[in-house]
Amino acid sequence: MIFRRRDKRPWWRIVAEFVWPRGGWGRAFTYVKHRLHRLPDPPERIARGIFAGVFASFTPFYGFHFLTAGILAWILRGNIPAALLGTFFGNPLTYLPIGVVSLQTGYAILGRNALGEDEISRSLGGKFLDAGRDLKNNFLAIFSDHEADWHGLGIFYHEVFLPYLVGGIVPGLIAGLACYYLSLPVIAAYQKRRRGALAAKWEALKQKRAASEKPGQEADAGHEAD
Repeated sequence: MIFRRRDKRPWWRIVAEFVWPRGGWGRAFTYVKHRLHRLPDPPERIARGIFAGVFASFTPFYGFHFLTAGILAWILRGNIPAALLGTFFGNPLTYLPIGVVSLQTGYAILGRNALGEDEISRSLGGKFLDAGRDLKNNFLAIFSDHEADWHGLGIFYHEVFLPYLVGGIVPGLIAGLACYYLSLPVIAAYQKRRRGALAAKWEALKQKRAASEKPGQEADAGHEAD
């Protein structure tokens, strides 16, 4: 494979670099910023793509944020690569506050201002584990005589997924719009400065070429005079 790494990383290193990438998150964010600035599209389309990526980070579709951001950017006529880069708003440093804000907002919207006894009896991580175990067991039940059990998945849907899905809309819109309006003038200024730099470079090359051709033209004129 062309893009396969030559040095195969152990699993613990993959996990460690996911939580803290090589060079730190500052370097990773700087890379994303430069990539956004260099996208060949009008600033409005790039900013709409950023909005789509940031908003997708507030959805509970973990593992599908790229797909969600791409579809939303296509609907909004935004830049899809910018949307994919915008999903880096959701990362191991921000997943916890995003999840807490989305869940609490969802509980409030759905009229669950206080957690019920069932919600207290099992942690958020435990509900994820219960849902995963139900998925595995129910898949195996297709090929055996075991009875499918949807209890864990039902609790996960009503107490985690649905509140997260509903509650992520408001903070997702706020964060997405903030990133849209912050990035729009920055990208426009960067593209304007880059166009000016490219134009100046092109003009310098033209002048250099004209200067190199001038002695040859003068020599030809001298021969014609002879």
